[in-house]
Amino acid sequence: MQYDVFVVGGGPSGATAAEDLARAGYRVAMLDRAGRIKPCGGAIPPRAIRDFDIPDAMLVAKIRTARMISPTGRAVDIHIEGGYVGMVDREEFDEFLRDRAAMNGADRLTGTFLRVERDAAGTHVIWRDKASGEERRSRTRLVIGADGARSAVARAEVPGGDKIPYVIAYHEIIKAPEGGFAANADYDPMRCDVIYDGKISPDFYGWVFPHGKHASVGMGTEVDGVDLKVATAALRAMSGLTGCETIRKEGAPIPLKPLDRWDNGRDVVLAGDAAGVVAPSSGEGIFYAMAGGRVAATAAQAALLSGRAKDLRLARKMFMREHGTVFRVLRSMQDAYYRSDDRRERFVSLCHDIDVQKLTFEAYMNKSLVKARPMAHVKIGIKNMAHLLGLVSPKWS
Repeated sequence: MQYDVFVVGGGPSGATAAEDLARAGYRVAMLDRAGRIKPCGGAIPPRAIRDFDIPDAMLVAKIRTARMISPTGRAVDIHIEGGYVGMVDREEFDEFLRDRAAMNGADRLTGTFLRVERDAAGTHVIWRDKASGEERRSRTRLVIGADGARSAVARAEVPGGDKIPYVIAYHEIIKAPEGGFAANADYDPMRCDVIYDGKISPDFYGWVFPHGKHASVGMGTEVDGVDLKVATAALRAMSGLTGCETIRKEGAPIPLKPLDRWDNGRDVVLAGDAAGVVAPSSGEGIFYAMAGGRVAATAAQAALLSGRAKDLRLARKMFMREHGTVFRVLRSMQDAYYRSDDRRERFVSLCHDIDVQKLTFEAYMNKSLVKARPMAHVKIGIKNMAHLLGLVSPKWS
């Protein structure tokens, strides 16, 4: 059987691309490795729920507050007014997305991508079937590489695909303390904690994210030599979660910069982590992965209809047109504030500001920078520079 599109990877990005293409009537294969669960806090904003029709049953928790914790242990609670952030467990969520793609007509394959070959008959994806261990050969018109941060498709097929900066993320899924506040004063099943502390992560952050009956506790870093398990143990101790049962442990690279090019100018386009679309500063990836899968599917459809390989460039153009400014702002924040504990202290102090809180969550919930309040932006800019230049001392209410 010849496919129109062969999607390598069945995470949120690959499954979204496969579903969109199958719904549009194309012959689609989706290849995924069974059993892999990506380490992830699991947060998805309301826009993701709307845009990708995520059922309420997939949400294991609804977060109403975000707590920012500084190196000195000071905390700022940011309340989410008029809404919530949904939390998903990636083990169940990713499988739901794969099943939905298959129900809409995508052929679901289980195995490992090996390489792309081309001959007079066309493009072929060579992969190893998990059940038999045999090599398989699938002919296709186009390939979407959605196979993660260290994408084998990107490294082999797209210029610059082997040069992408990333943090290493590690987390432990634990059994949540029973009884919420009563069981543990430092844990709230409706609050996400974000810990900016060089003892936990010298250049990123740690987190405690509720998942209903479970919780995700983890951290990330680009710095070599940091023992992620030791840092996570320290975070669990700091949060009073040492005695909680550990369900599973996971680690993986998380890219923090979109690649300059997402296609090979011929028959391959990248999506999701393979293209580097995890937000700097926050490390948020699920929404952007799904958005990346959607634009990759759109670009693939354009190329199939026109016969022009250059239409594959639309994927990056569409994504960066909508999200590029947000990524640049978040990258600047990370570079400015994550470099030292003094800067992290100032960053959390800045989060006390009501304008910062409102604009931050308006942008997070809807995935766009808010332009309706220009004076608030001016005030934030002035306060930001004052904190960065050390013209003000961190203040706490």
